[in-house]
Amino acid sequence: MAKTTEDSAALEQRDDEKIVGSNEPGNSDSEGTIFTGVNEGALLRKLDRNLLPAVGILYLLSFLDRSNVGNARIEGLATDLGMTGNQYLTGLTLYFIGYVIFEIPCNIILKRTTPRLWLPTLTIAWGIVATLLGVVHNLSGFFVARFFLGVTESGLFPGVVYYFSMWYKRRERQFRISLFFSGAALAGAFGGILAYGIGFMRGIVWPNGWHWIFILEGLATIVVAFAAYFFIQNYPDTATFITAVERKFILARLAADSDATHNEGFTWGNVLAALKDPKCWLYGLCFHTTSLPLYTYSLFLPSIINQLGYSAAEAQLLTVPPYAVAFIFTLSIATLSERLHKRAIFIIGSAALGSVGYIILLANTNPVKHPGVSYAGTILAAAGLYPAVALSLSWPAINVSGQTKRAIANAMQISIGNCGAVIGTQLYRTETAPRYVLGHSFALAYLLGNIAVTGLLWWMMARENKRRDTIAPEVKEVGDIDHETWEGDDDIRWRFQY
Repeated sequence: MAKTTEDSAALEQRDDEKIVGSNEPGNSDSEGTIFTGVNEGALLRKLDRNLLPAVGILYLLSFLDRSNVGNARIEGLATDLGMTGNQYLTGLTLYFIGYVIFEIPCNIILKRTTPRLWLPTLTIAWGIVATLLGVVHNLSGFFVARFFLGVTESGLFPGVVYYFSMWYKRRERQFRISLFFSGAALAGAFGGILAYGIGFMRGIVWPNGWHWIFILEGLATIVVAFAAYFFIQNYPDTATFITAVERKFILARLAADSDATHNEGFTWGNVLAALKDPKCWLYGLCFHTTSLPLYTYSLFLPSIINQLGYSAAEAQLLTVPPYAVAFIFTLSIATLSERLHKRAIFIIGSAALGSVGYIILLANTNPVKHPGVSYAGTILAAAGLYPAVALSLSWPAINVSGQTKRAIANAMQISIGNCGAVIGTQLYRTETAPRYVLGHSFALAYLLGNIAVTGLLWWMMARENKRRDTIAPEVKEVGDIDHETWEGDDDIRWRFQY
């Protein structure tokens, strides 16, 4: 009789706690090799120490370099370049157009190269573009730089999500992806502090300090990117920080859980498989409904706080607490979600919490008179929004099987999702300040839409799991995967995690 998803998760949890070294099933590879002295929990912590900080710092820099334009705006960017409010919004939109167009091609390149080569190269490219933003002197230069910043940053997040799937078992990926995404909240907090300090450089070379925000943060990205060629690892079969026994054990545990060790060559048929799967589009829509509020929040929070009556310097510092709260909530909810092996309910709960924040922002009819009310709304919005995004982004990594299909599904999710960001960049118009009813209303509607899409995916996965249990009860839950007959997530042995 097939095991339920919950039973399988419980069995995996018990397996993680034992020290491998006996002749028990699961402690040997496909050739019968027995692994002695390998503590699976300790090995996971070793993987985390060597993999997560390396890619996490790249994503922190990525989010910092894309969102610091909001900090630069209140330091004189728009005034110096003679931009109207709508022209500034156009610059933000161009970033996401470049981002969306090049996501899938970038993941195809990653599949055909290696993470150690591709991820640092991308980082150097966007670091150069981010630095050049600091020396633009007209509107055209700003538009071109923002577009190419989007192009060069487009491959990092979907690439790393795919990268994690080649190291961790299905149920282990969610927390790692959430931890990785929490770099976005840290970037917001650091960005506010850095912008506050860099703002004091006004008068050095240029009258306003926004130039230095781009230049210094861009140069820091380039320096870290060159170092990344040495600290980014490829895949388990070539990693240098693990022993030969640990390498074989990692490959064995992945072979028993997913397709990560299957030497799958790139084929366009597997690309088409992702494009034909309705769930892959729904994963994209799930992120789409959080992407709009996510990026409008990160790009416009300094302006929103500035319009409450605070000075530019005060507004920079006041952006820090909401992001700090978002970071804590993201990690806490991700940890709880992993322990309970539940995803959908936590996405829905987080989106609901973020919705309360936007309701407060909309309900405050005089934000200048009552700035504390609106500021509380921004904190609640961040507390719900960031966990919802983190958990939404983890779904394809744990539910799509087939290496190429998963790589394309991850890129599809980010591409479809960031179409929401394209729309969002046009909503927070200058003439709607300080209440920003148009932008806040869209953000609220999108979060409510996320609740609906998540509920639909939840229902579809539960129904399909039940159907497979009914059709083939004699087929065991995914365990030993025979790659000769494995059909990816269409295989009757596969169970979706929701």
